[in-house]
Amino acid sequence: MAKKIKPPILNLTPQQESEATDKIKRFMEDRFELRLGSFEVAEILELFTTEIAPHYYNRAIFDAQTHLKERFESIESDLWALEKP
Repeated sequence: MAKKIKPPILNLTPQQESEATDKIKRFMEDRFELRLGSFEVAEILELFTTEIAPHYYNRAIFDAQTHLKERFESIESDLWALEKP
């Protein structure tokens, strides 16, 4: 049974993908003395963009919602202060 491929949560430009690939290769070699080929690194990058990135994306959305909610509450207070008696 073939594994259903999820679409990535984000799409990198070719330059960003190349930079990410280089960083993964360097990390694996520096940290684990493991030399990976382009295919293996592409698989790792795909794992990050399809399985791990959504967690960071969702957290960023939550943080943005929290920030906006606080900002709107502040604006609402400012508007109430402008109310005439």
